[in-house]
Amino acid sequence: MLRLSRKTLLALEAVIDIAYNARPQPVQAKEITARQGVPQRYLEQVMQQLVRAGILKGVRGPRGGYRLARERRRISVGDVVRIAMALDTGEDKFDGGSELGRRVVVPMIADLQEDVMKKLDQISIEDICQRARANGLDCGGDEPQSVGADFTI
Repeated sequence: MLRLSRKTLLALEAVIDIAYNARPQPVQAKEITARQGVPQRYLEQVMQQLVRAGILKGVRGPRGGYRLARERRRISVGDVVRIAMALDTGEDKFDGGSELGRRVVVPMIADLQEDVMKKLDQISIEDICQRARANGLDCGGDEPQSVGADFTI
């Protein structure tokens, strides 16, 4: 079973939250933490990495927050997962404990992970927003942002 870390899931939910709640003002971290139920300082670490990677754009000031750095159809779930997985450096890498593990099991798992990432690369943040709308999820604003800009240049 594919198991994503808490940080990876948080990063993905945060990007989707920003895309889904897109409006003229940036989405503030405190809004995301209220909707997602996570501590703000935990979220900030993930958000800073997403800004450095060019997924999000940070906006400073009293009405600051985060926006998508590019169109949601141009950001894949795989993009976000890779960035968040890079944050999980505390986990030990297991290269197999035996010859069987090193030559058969580890390569098999690596191939499966590569297949999963290819599938995640085919799913855009826009696709996820459409799923959320289809499931009747409220975007938190006045109306869902199905048209208009969801990023800044």
